[in-house]
Amino acid sequence: MSKRVLVVGDVMTDVIVRPEGPVVIGSDRRAAIETRPGGSGANQAVWLGAAGVEVAFAARVGMVDKASHEGRFRLRGVTPCLSGDEKLHSGMLVTLVDPSGERSFLTDRGANLNLSAEDLPDSLLDNTGLVLVSGYSFFAPGPRAAVQSLLSRARRRGTAVAIDPASIGFLGEVGPAVFLDWVGKADWIFANGDEAAMLTGTEDLVLQMERLGAQFERVVIKRGRDGAAQGGAGGMVMSLPAPTVDVVDSTGAGDAFAAGFIAELMAGRDLSVCLAHGIENGARAVQFVGGQPR
Repeated sequence: MSKRVLVVGDVMTDVIVRPEGPVVIGSDRRAAIETRPGGSGANQAVWLGAAGVEVAFAARVGMVDKASHEGRFRLRGVTPCLSGDEKLHSGMLVTLVDPSGERSFLTDRGANLNLSAEDLPDSLLDNTGLVLVSGYSFFAPGPRAAVQSLLSRARRRGTAVAIDPASIGFLGEVGPAVFLDWVGKADWIFANGDEAAMLTGTEDLVLQMERLGAQFERVVIKRGRDGAAQGGAGGMVMSLPAPTVDVVDSTGAGDAFAAGFIAELMAGRDLSVCLAHGIENGARAVQFVGGQPR
């Protein structure tokens, strides 16, 4: 298998807001505010680059800052395959973090909404061993058609396909049956516990594996503080715990997990090693602010 991974997803700028107390409607509240590069697909690509994986990242950004995004990805070991949008700005995400660490999001996907088939040519699949697609790409008609076309071409080439659902909110809006129909068959799914429960209609981990395994050859479920599990149509194959760490910010933890798992997978490691490294990466990610490795 080729060692290159192609990631398709969003580029976002995360604006992280930590108010000192409850938001006061119609008035002020002191807060710590900072910006970080983000976007689920972008996070995954950068974590893969940090692991030394040959990785390309395809997305659409505002033309005005296309060059700066490209430069930042190259510095992080990622080959950028970015298209520039003349009308829409790059995506932005405002994250409101309450004192308990719980997060709420306000999303403006910007240029990501204009991702098109022309942005994902056949050449992206050359020398590619695995295509990883963020679920955010399925929740708008244009990007969805573009990604579905790419995945169809990848399947015809025999290139492995991995899906990360990415958003419980958007899944709830469209419904699990619709999302699964949009995605189609794939080799891998990386879902967190909430996403797995919504997609399968059950909280039972073994049933989640079996039901998702009917569509995805291998199923990985990220369980946060409880670690992660891997299985498929035959049920659960393995489950590993997570280390106890101080959680500063859980932004991008699932992206870090997926990248850690895939890095070992592309190196030909046993699936138990892949799962352990995914958990290790996720635990690292929650110990600092932002969704990408320092």
